[in-house]
Amino acid sequence: MNPITPRLVSLPGLRMQVLEAGPADGPLVLLLHGFPELSESWRDVLPRLAEAGFRAVAPDLRGYGGTDRPADGYDLDTLAGDVVQLARHLQPDRPVYLVGHDWGGAIAYHVAAMHPEVVERLAVVNAPHPERMTREIWKPGQLVRSWYIFFFQLPFLPELLLSARGGALVSRMLRREMVDPSRVPPGRLAEYEANFSSREAARAAIDYYRVAFRRSLDPRRLLESRPYPRIRAPFLLIWGERDAALRKQLTRGLEPYFERKPAVHYLPEEGHFVPMEAPEKVAALLIEHFSAGRPMTDEEARWHQEPRAHEEPRPPA
Repeated sequence: MNPITPRLVSLPGLRMQVLEAGPADGPLVLLLHGFPELSESWRDVLPRLAEAGFRAVAPDLRGYGGTDRPADGYDLDTLAGDVVQLARHLQPDRPVYLVGHDWGGAIAYHVAAMHPEVVERLAVVNAPHPERMTREIWKPGQLVRSWYIFFFQLPFLPELLLSARGGALVSRMLRREMVDPSRVPPGRLAEYEANFSSREAARAAIDYYRVAFRRSLDPRRLLESRPYPRIRAPFLLIWGERDAALRKQLTRGLEPYFERKPAVHYLPEEGHFVPMEAPEKVAALLIEHFSAGRPMTDEEARWHQEPRAHEEPRPPA
């Protein structure tokens, strides 16, 4: 497996910590985490992408981990702007492959829709298109599953609960949403707990939900709202079917939001946190999606010919 290197990237107005693996001249893949996670969530995906010849970079998003935690800027436009700046800083001469899970998925959709020149191909893991979510969230089946969004609108209490006892609730939340928690060793979640043990870090993560909810109810924004631009980048949705928070209905009827037919790949034995539960499946699907439509490098060609540790050797052609 390729080594993973942590480093700080200085962007205009924000220092962002990232995990990076793969050749410096490889095609750039940005992987955006969700709530209540960190770049660490992609740790088992990064080296697999690197082995296939990609330069894989997973940032701690604004307010998380080693990235700056400003008092504001948790609206979707600013969060997407952070990703655009990172993409242009790391690969200024061409668009990137973009991946997002959960909140990272919401940001990835926004980047692809509002900054189409930045995204070559888009992949999202267990995150609905923003307009699809807006249509479904008030339906009883999804409303019950989204109770936490409304709880997060309370002042102070959510931060207190998430940061209590060194952030212990965070690891319990993560494990509760996994189909098979034994896939993730106990020590793996210590970093998540440590991050949320800070009340200010918990506040920043919760502000993603607060800002989005309040903006959705702002009469001025409702009057000014326009249809979301259709996404032109080829799109893959990876969906763990045993997601307790998001209904499978959110994966249907996506065609109006994209210029090309979207691809949806279901994982029947995985829950919400697919990048941690099944990193080998996620990596394989991403490599296939990002390799489509372009010639493979010599390193990628070798990767496709060599058997993986979890595969049977291929017979000679």
